[in-house]
Amino acid sequence: MTCHTRRDLGLLALRLGTGGVLAAHGTQKLLGWFGGGGIEGTAQGMAAMGFHPARQSAVAAGLAEAGGGVLLALGLATPAAGAAAAGGMAGAAAVHAPNGFFAQSGGFEYPAFLGWTAASIGLMGAGRFSLDHATCHRLDQRWMVPVAFAASAVAAAAIIQKRARGLAAAAGPATDAPPEDTPPSDT
Repeated sequence: MTCHTRRDLGLLALRLGTGGVLAAHGTQKLLGWFGGGGIEGTAQGMAAMGFHPARQSAVAAGLAEAGGGVLLALGLATPAAGAAAAGGMAGAAAVHAPNGFFAQSGGFEYPAFLGWTAASIGLMGAGRFSLDHATCHRLDQRWMVPVAFAASAVAAAAIIQKRARGLAAAAGPATDAPPEDTPPSDT
């Protein structure tokens, strides 16, 4: 077995595993499969996490995971698939970030790892055992890598910032300063 064959088999295994996990999570959100809430349940969860509009956020998250995952597993449109999945996972990581890094504390470790892996595959390419290779890379051109990742980064940043602004507005004004009509304490 040549080094290139080993590399391509490794990429196939990585794509199938990562894509399969992402697709499963996405179908939970979109279709309610594997114990998921479907669109309505996911929309309720998205609203509770501060994503508005909740239904569109649920659809976008589900499509990023299911669509990105299936395309990664197939090795088709790999830069766009990796970028979409990574962008979706950036949103998920932002939700978990206040809990720290490790998953056992509810942290962002798991979505960050899935996003990092999807991005890495998107940057690296799918290898010879892929639909991109079989179609002569029609949907995996060099220019697609920076375009897909830039678009995904801009969209993820906008969504994360919109959520943060909404959460801050819902929390109300800061209560660190004493009310204006209260004299300062001498203690």
